[in-house]
Amino acid sequence: MAPVIIFLISLILFAFFYHMLPAEVAVHFTMDGNPDNWLSPEMTGVTMLAPQLLFLLMALGIAWGVIRLDRRFSWSESGGVGTGRMVSFMGNILALPQLIILFAMLDILSYNSYQTHILPMWLFLIVVLGLLTAGMLVLGVFIYLRARRAMRGKNPP
Repeated sequence: MAPVIIFLISLILFAFFYHMLPAEVAVHFTMDGNPDNWLSPEMTGVTMLAPQLLFLLMALGIAWGVIRLDRRFSWSESGGVGTGRMVSFMGNILALPQLIILFAMLDILSYNSYQTHILPMWLFLIVVLGLLTAGMLVLGVFIYLRARRAMRGKNPP
């Protein structure tokens, strides 16, 4: 679901900003924030939305493939990870690169419409990776506690 939502947000944002874009859109910036590469508004849309669409199609393909494999091999019936959890994780993991592209697109649109950058890309990446690291730690603790509880149930004192 996350890749679909991020793709729709990208489409809506691009449609909202499109009429405010100049004839030449700054799409690449130096380390100090000055533009050094330009494209037409149409090519900017293609450059920003095509990868989003690619990630969306990949997420849908992964979800479809996992569901087909589960039906063929019946992993969820043999005590493995359920299909719903697997599809949810594997399909939604592609939302991370989509989120980064969405931020880059929003920064480009903001700069060209209002001549201001939202946030440096490096700072955005540090925040996102920090949040992901914290999320993985929480998930790891949750998995550890669940496995420990399951082991106690198998070996009564």
